[in-house]
Amino acid sequence: MGSEKYINLDEDNISDEHICCAFSDKKCSEGYQLKKEWLKKQFKDGYVFRKLDERGKIFIEYVPAEKAWAPIIAPNYMLINCFWVSGKFKGEEHGKELYQYCLEDAKEMDGLVVMAASRKQPFMSDKKFFIKQGFLLADTAPPYFELWYKPLKANVPIPKFKEIAKTGKNDIKDGLVVYFTNACPFNEYYVNTELKAVAEKQGVNLTIKKLASREQAQNHFVPHTLYSIFYNGEFITQHILNEKAFDRFIQK
Repeated sequence: MGSEKYINLDEDNISDEHICCAFSDKKCSEGYQLKKEWLKKQFKDGYVFRKLDERGKIFIEYVPAEKAWAPIIAPNYMLINCFWVSGKFKGEEHGKELYQYCLEDAKEMDGLVVMAASRKQPFMSDKKFFIKQGFLLADTAPPYFELWYKPLKANVPIPKFKEIAKTGKNDIKDGLVVYFTNACPFNEYYVNTELKAVAEKQGVNLTIKKLASREQAQNHFVPHTLYSIFYNGEFITQHILNEKAFDRFIQK
């Protein structure tokens, strides 16, 4: 706790610091800057981005659940929004240190909450780590989304997904629809360049919907608001859809 090898981003230092994801991916440079702008707007609501002071993907993002861009009901909980330790930094206890910092930050709250999946999914936290920390299953939503929580007080309300996020269906029934936010720096390129090109090549009608406000995200059709793909009204995946992955997920 308080180790100098970790730093928290804020409005004063974010221009000079990298944000871990996509910092070496030139084609995602626009999304990278948009993520920084998105973060600047979240800091006033208690959003925390804490990272190892190294050039790598070792960080945690969390925010009071009421201010989260997620369709959950978890008053007085802290939502762990993104949590990533990769590459050569694995196995060095960074995950535990980042988690403990978040836990200390939430000690006066009712608990912690995190979104995961019944089976390992890309761009989602692995629930195995959180189960080891004493998290309990709070709720589920089709087809594989799970909400896990760690109560920090006795007899606290159990968090849950909003009912709208349990339908797995959106309101556009024709063709491919992608919803995304600027909370992920990969999205801008992979939606507006890669996915557009793939849909045109495949002859599939594509509708692009950016979730531009917290209110929109809190009333999304599935729990995963960073990026979600629907086809003919049905949720398909939160996997970033490129040409290689298209045929795996979209059956025309």
